[in-house]
Amino acid sequence: MSAKQIKFYQQKIIPLIGSLVTMVVLWLAASTHALAIASLDYNPWEALQLPTTSTILDISFIDANHGWLVGADATLMETRDGGRTWEPRTLVLDNPAYRFNSISFKGNEGWIVGEPPIMLHTQDGGQSWSQIPLSPKLPGAPRLVTALGPGQAEMMTDVGAIYRSQDGGKNWQALVQEAIGVMRNLNRSASGEYVAVSSRGSFYSTWQPGQTAWEPHNRTSSRRVHNMGFTPEGKLWMIVNGGKIAFSDPNNPEDWGELLSPLRRNSVGFLDLAYRTPNEVWLAGGSGVLLCSRDGGQTWQQDVDMKQVPSNFYKILFFSPEQGFIIGQRGILLRYVSSLQ
Repeated sequence: MSAKQIKFYQQKIIPLIGSLVTMVVLWLAASTHALAIASLDYNPWEALQLPTTSTILDISFIDANHGWLVGADATLMETRDGGRTWEPRTLVLDNPAYRFNSISFKGNEGWIVGEPPIMLHTQDGGQSWSQIPLSPKLPGAPRLVTALGPGQAEMMTDVGAIYRSQDGGKNWQALVQEAIGVMRNLNRSASGEYVAVSSRGSFYSTWQPGQTAWEPHNRTSSRRVHNMGFTPEGKLWMIVNGGKIAFSDPNNPEDWGELLSPLRRNSVGFLDLAYRTPNEVWLAGGSGVLLCSRDGGQTWQQDVDMKQVPSNFYKILFFSPEQGFIIGQRGILLRYVSSLQ
């Protein structure tokens, strides 16, 4: 390289490269800031490691202190201190590999359902359990049970068959004429409405008390639906693939508006959403992602402390504004310990 070429390189090329590097750094900084969301200034969750590595699937409480949880491998645990500690309980069953999908109490009367098809019933707060025979013609496996009152319960299978018993489980009345097929997720509102997402996430179905059949609905975008549920005022919420959520219009259930991106990027999949209060919403997902909204889902903050928990967060349950749990994997459970400051 000649002296003239070296001088040109020093005067023209090096400053140009420097300017380009500066522009790239500034662009990356601006992009990172745009993608970032604010962090919560206070973490209200305590991470617990339960004495099991089996998958936990559901929790129910008799009162603020006395509760039960169930899961895979016939997992059954009891707490008498509000969920601070949990003690395993063993049942004598013909199959130790039962998957207990759901548990529900109303007072001291409780129900457990699971698969292969099984139903358990207690009337003394879980101190003793009896197995209730289920018909071999039952469509699908029991997926969800809801205790309604003395001797009364509602059961739903994984293909959308809904039944109700008024006599302690001796007889079950079908509430829908036919099932809808295998479902990915389902939720029941406090008033007895159901929403269910198809196994492929291509459509969802709703049912209200008094209807004889499910009402199918097409998904609202090209993204597959993962999970759905009910807001405190009766609207529907929806989680779709790609880290996006939506809320239905209370005056027009078919109108969902635009998809929202709480984390401002599409790399994280959300798994469940739940309301602690009418305005405070929690959103959980994979890789320890946990977000909170204090304005009904319009803006979000991230609980960065929970990123240190080595777990996906599958299910959020609030039994009151001051008592809640988030179910993780391999026996990890988050317990709500205090309101946000």
